[in-house]
Amino acid sequence: MSPLREGPIFEGRIHRFGDEVNTDVILPGRYLALRRPEELGRHCLEGLDPGFVGRVRPGDILAAGRNFGCGSSREHAVIALKAAGVAAIVATSVARIFFRNAVNLGLPVLLCPEAAAALAEGETARITLDDLMIRQGTRHWQAQPLGGEVRAILAAGGLVPRVRQALAS
Repeated sequence: MSPLREGPIFEGRIHRFGDEVNTDVILPGRYLALRRPEELGRHCLEGLDPGFVGRVRPGDILAAGRNFGCGSSREHAVIALKAAGVAAIVATSVARIFFRNAVNLGLPVLLCPEAAAALAEGETARITLDDLMIRQGTRHWQAQPLGGEVRAILAAGGLVPRVRQALAS
């Protein structure tokens, strides 16, 4: 599935998390020696929510509070989230390096404090990246704009595929 196209891109259940969820909680340091994404995904958020990996399904969406992804600048946290099935994150704010790692690895992060606060655990939401809209039932919110190159990287599926596209053209 291309991350940027017309219509609903991601539709999945919401998993709520609070403020200051750091990368050490997203993927504890003891798992950094693991190399395969699926191995990392099996340990995603286990210290904060031991049942998360059992509940999350491909396409699901995280709703997070302030400063999601703070702490270590490890890409492993983003890889673990994607491998667990997380398709996108809606947050009040995220740590700068986490945001960049997410973009580089093709995981959309939408900043929208109103949606992050209102999205309800277990309900289904839909995100369209072409217009940066987040929808849940009859409610909808507009996420903060993403720069043109950020959108292009997400559309390509991450930084490496984006560079390959650029080199091919």
